[in-house]
Amino acid sequence: MSSATVKIDAATYARLKATAAETGKPMIEVLAKAIDVYARQCFLEGLSADFAALRADPKKWKEELAERAVWEATLPDGTL
Repeated sequence: MSSATVKIDAATYARLKATAAETGKPMIEVLAKAIDVYARQCFLEGLSADFAALRADPKKWKEELAERAVWEATLPDGTL
């Protein structure tokens, strides 16, 4: 695995080190998991904003609901 150096402040490093010690995981694993969680959070916040914008446009929201109705007409096995 290749590596890179990332500068973080002393307080963040201390929290990373403490979390690694508490969980028994290597710091690189704790950091990778934290970044995954943060990336997922950012994605979901963006998705939420997108749906809020969609709901704010009555015409587009009506189209969305119509499309959902088409999908709900399928059977559980995917057939019509």
